[in-house]
Amino acid sequence: MVFTGRMNLRRIAFAGLAVLGLAGALFAVRRPLTMAAPRCLTGHWHGCYDTENGVVLMTLVGLPVAVLVAWALIFFRRDTGGAALVGLVYGTVPWLWLTLMPGPGAGVVPGRVSLIPLRDLVSMGAFGIGGNLLVFAALGFFGPIRFAALASLPRILVLGAGCSILIETAQYVFQLDRVSSVDDVLVNAVGAMLAGLASRRWWRTADHRVQACAY
Repeated sequence: MVFTGRMNLRRIAFAGLAVLGLAGALFAVRRPLTMAAPRCLTGHWHGCYDTENGVVLMTLVGLPVAVLVAWALIFFRRDTGGAALVGLVYGTVPWLWLTLMPGPGAGVVPGRVSLIPLRDLVSMGAFGIGGNLLVFAALGFFGPIRFAALASLPRILVLGAGCSILIETAQYVFQLDRVSSVDDVLVNAVGAMLAGLASRRWWRTADHRVQACAY
């Protein structure tokens, strides 16, 4: 009983810290988000979905719906895999949209490539590195819960790197006025692996479910 109480206390503390962290992040970016709000809430594409602030704002607006759908799948259907798939898709698509968003010189400026590892990390800054870590974080976190075949840190790392290479290639081929950097691939892959490490305690549930279905 004492051990269970400690575990519950840790979960409550972790959830509280997560809520405080999210609240702090929202407070820090409240001004840019409120700038995009008028265009987004009136249904305009330009000034909303073609801006980073607009995409982030609409992602936050739709977050309660995604959480509700995931909760309904778990509570009514006991479908943890389906809930994980909701988290995977909702947590990845906005980042893909942001990374493939054309720059001001799209279609005019030739594609640029940076193939020297670690050279671009300094220019990224803390905000850029944090953003790149989150691009495939949902894939790394929820992927092994939904798909037992991904329940391996090396596989998550390779998957994150492969998806990132596809994005960097698309940025170059379609001349989106972005730099296709090997450092983006490295940070994206590490972010996916770290997220997978955070969800590792739930991987076995997915493995057991697959084995049970086999019987």
